[in-house]
Amino acid sequence: MPEIPSEYRGWWRIVETSQWVNDFLDDLGPALLSITGNGDRLRMHCLLAYVNCKPTKTGVSFTWEGAWEFDQMSGTGSVRLGKDGRLKGRIKIKDGDDSTFVAERASKPVAPIPDPPSYRDKWKRRW
Repeated sequence: MPEIPSEYRGWWRIVETSQWVNDFLDDLGPALLSITGNGDRLRMHCLLAYVNCKPTKTGVSFTWEGAWEFDQMSGTGSVRLGKDGRLKGRIKIKDGDDSTFVAERASKPVAPIPDPPSYRDKWKRRW
């Protein structure tokens, strides 16, 4: 499998979206996307997800699988590097919404992004 180009590789801070309220991007911690091609993660609003990235002719595309709060979700996305050095991307929820987003280069978070909760975790909390 081809390697992720170095200009995309690393951590990116999602700073705005076109369809979702930007005030709540950091509900679970800084909104971040990692792009390395190995064990990538996404955190944004109430979404925690595992990400699988692959290079394309125009940037990087990815699939993701995780949970929005306790609801299991998956989807796709893509990013390209803008002339200003920021990522311009689109994220799609399978059978749901989609939004464009902008991300800026960031440092790896001090604390790892938690694993997405499972549907069973929702019921554990009620007891």
